[in-house]
Amino acid sequence: MERSGPQMKEREIGVFLSSLAIPDPLKSIEKVRELGLGVVQIGALPAEFYGSEGREKLRRCLQENGIHASATCAVYEGESYADMASVAKTVGLTNPETLPGRMEHTKRCAMLAVYLGAKIVTTHIGVMPEDTNSKGYRDLVSTVREIADYCGREGLTFAMETGQETAEAMLQFIKDVGRNNARVNFDPANMILYGTGGPLEAVNTLRNHIVHVHVKDGLSPTKRGKLGTEVPLSEGEVSIREYIRKLVEIGYKGPLIIEREAGDDRVGDIKRGKKLLQEILTELV
Repeated sequence: MERSGPQMKEREIGVFLSSLAIPDPLKSIEKVRELGLGVVQIGALPAEFYGSEGREKLRRCLQENGIHASATCAVYEGESYADMASVAKTVGLTNPETLPGRMEHTKRCAMLAVYLGAKIVTTHIGVMPEDTNSKGYRDLVSTVREIADYCGREGLTFAMETGQETAEAMLQFIKDVGRNNARVNFDPANMILYGTGGPLEAVNTLRNHIVHVHVKDGLSPTKRGKLGTEVPLSEGEVSIREYIRKLVEIGYKGPLIIEREAGDDRVGDIKRGKKLLQEILTELV
């Protein structure tokens, strides 16, 4: 069931719904409207919103507020981003013990996307093994193929978020998965936070596979084994202006989703981020 309503403009500025840090997603959607934004990526939700009644409440709220859902994101219980060891152990789809439940949740997120009229499901697949001949790597390829095939039957794209691997490793992984709807949700700050490469170079490498993006900024790690620090847009190492310029250059026309996962004034940071992106787009387009 696809919702009717406003369609996204090219490179429309939006926000990751969880970035507002408001527990009630319906109130979050109302806040998105107050901020003058028309696009959201749906992140983690209370369990009720994956059922039929909750999905309808969410769909109706989006429609009443004139908000378009660009994508849903599968966020898994038990994930920790405390340090690199925690990420490797708990994030994504690499742990056989948590995989069955996470596969089911990914499929729930896919069906939510269908119901809301979104076309993309995203997630962090986890830290992929460096050895492409290892069982762990082959298992991850098989897992992503299964998800991509499930999404494909529903007319969806499955987009893997960047950052926990180099752009070259992600490109090779996409080739090994071999599914046309297995693509990339590009997050430039994650390349900085994990120390996996320069965002602008990574956009070039993955340019043919990017279907959805985050606009986020960050600083490099200062200690071995730790992640870097997320900061408001323009205060980090991403070079937001050049990042948007690069997206325009490669022909990306999807939404620009502001993500803010830290800080004491997230709404204020989102407002300032929106203003910055409007200024940049006015200059570039």
